[in-house]
Amino acid sequence: MKNRLLAVLVLGGLIAFSHVSAAAQAGSSQAASQSPPAAQDDANQDIALLRKDIRFQKRNIIATKVPLTDAEAQKFWPVYDEYTAELVEINKDKYALIKEYTQSYDTMTDEQADDWATRVLKLDADVAALRQKYWPSFRKVLPARKAALFEQVERRTQMVIDVQLASQFPLAHPK
Repeated sequence: MKNRLLAVLVLGGLIAFSHVSAAAQAGSSQAASQSPPAAQDDANQDIALLRKDIRFQKRNIIATKVPLTDAEAQKFWPVYDEYTAELVEINKDKYALIKEYTQSYDTMTDEQADDWATRVLKLDADVAALRQKYWPSFRKVLPARKAALFEQVERRTQMVIDVQLASQFPLAHPK
């Protein structure tokens, strides 16, 4: 089951970015060529590195798609970094839920399934609340159209990651 988890997270992340950006493929190919380690600590380290790489690639996509003047960039990137730091904390819970799901997939009870789904929905709400919290900050440092463009690129990139990640693990099945 540990190898299944790592495969879900690695393949999900790598596939997502192979479709988002050609530049992203260069960083992903090295991780894809490595075989999944057997030890849980190694798997957790690999997941942490993958998540860091995804954040780096996502930042590059935003830098490419959202044209910023030097003055705008000096104000924007610190706000983006704060936003990302808070998003990382939310995503820690998301990856823990994925890990929990893959470990209990074959034995999940109705109570566990209910708890898991409730927590997933809360994570979705937490991400939406974070976006709403940071919108005024992004709007303060960028003109409205550029802030809107950033929001579109951020959401689109995150949706691609989420769809690709979700497609890599099986749907829950009723007993």
